[in-house]
Amino acid sequence: MEQIRLLAIREAPLSVDEVFGAVGHDEAGGTALFVGTVRDHDGGSGAEVTGLGYSAHPTAEAEMRRIAEKVAADYPVRALAAVHRVGDLRVGDLAVVVAVSCPHRGEAFAACKRLIDDLKREVPIWKHQSFADGTEEWVGAAGQ
Repeated sequence: MEQIRLLAIREAPLSVDEVFGAVGHDEAGGTALFVGTVRDHDGGSGAEVTGLGYSAHPTAEAEMRRIAEKVAADYPVRALAAVHRVGDLRVGDLAVVVAVSCPHRGEAFAACKRLIDDLKREVPIWKHQSFADGTEEWVGAAGQ
């Protein structure tokens, strides 16, 4: 699908500018961008996070493509991009960046929300968190 401009899983730091630049389109009046960052606490327990790592299954990029194709088919997407980071990350690092451009803002917001929600729920990427109290936790794709 020509609407899918960038899909990747990377160990290198992510660039908001790269993802935003990938979805530019003359027919798009709205572009929605989501940036997921590593926070200093666990969203469920509130425990202080001291380290975090992401691991991806070898099929993760293929799953990203399947989801991107579905979003592009279900919305009037002009361009779409998604990049997820793997490896060890620190608080404040970018973990995922997705963007969608559509003719109108409402469509762009809806498509971007669907893209990130489906990626987080369905792509086999796992998060390993280390906490200040010395405990650790693995979180599957659905719990990120």
